[in-house]
Amino acid sequence: MAIEWGRPEVDGLDEAVGALREWQHEGAPMQLHPGDLGWFFRSGARAVAEAVRTWSRDGRILAVGLLDGPGLLRLTTAPDARRDEELARRLVEDVVTPEHGVLPAGKANVEAPMDALVHDLLGEHGWRTDEPWTPLRRDLTPPVEDPAAPPRLRIEEIGPERAHVFAAVLRSAFDTAAFTAERWHAMAAGSPYADARCLVAYDERDDAVAAVTVWSAGPGRPGVLEPMGVHQDHRGHGHGRAITVAAAAALRRLGSSSALVCTPSSNVGAVATYASAGFRELPEMRDRYRD
Repeated sequence: MAIEWGRPEVDGLDEAVGALREWQHEGAPMQLHPGDLGWFFRSGARAVAEAVRTWSRDGRILAVGLLDGPGLLRLTTAPDARRDEELARRLVEDVVTPEHGVLPAGKANVEAPMDALVHDLLGEHGWRTDEPWTPLRRDLTPPVEDPAAPPRLRIEEIGPERAHVFAAVLRSAFDTAAFTAERWHAMAAGSPYADARCLVAYDERDDAVAAVTVWSAGPGRPGVLEPMGVHQDHRGHGHGRAITVAAAAALRRLGSSSALVCTPSSNVGAVATYASAGFRELPEMRDRYRD
């Protein structure tokens, strides 16, 4: 049967999230994760539905894309469809043709697993490789321990009544007013948040100094950190490493087999922070882009 693409309605998002859960497995290149859709829920379920694209054949979802901003399509496929030529050619045709409604005209990036045929075909269409990103992984098979973590930090799991604290740390960490307690509540209302946790670290003066959200894809599958940030008034004290170790421990409690995170390779400070928290660098990734 022919491959069809579409946008799910709000009540159809769980099917796309479920497909992404199934596609996460150890040894796979870093790819679109249920947590990426979960984090997008901060803009509301309707916004997620408008941003998600799915490609199906014979009723089975083979690819899921997330329009993460006007010019970035984050895309992944079922593991057994990475080199499916029919699927890859349909994906690329839809991506490079603005009239199809998948990606707007103009400057754009496509993020896809590095072993996907889509990369090769986009290159044939003149899409170049962009700046590198560094994925990092921490194995969660053994217990998560960090004897070097500052003992003065207290880690708290954030619920609805403390959403404003989590939001305040993120606003400072990323120098943006966009994240509010209301957005936290919208995020927490999304189905992916059932397998997620928000953590805040407090110092000895009980100041909130760092925050992180972790997203599980289910027991025995890799989980991700998205986002992690340190309050700008409390940097340089190892709080990033401490909250990252706490995040790994939280994912282990959720049954995740490993913890994954990805950051621009140019952000050497972030790469160093994750490495100090026991994460190992994986081969770099690059988006495809058109001017």
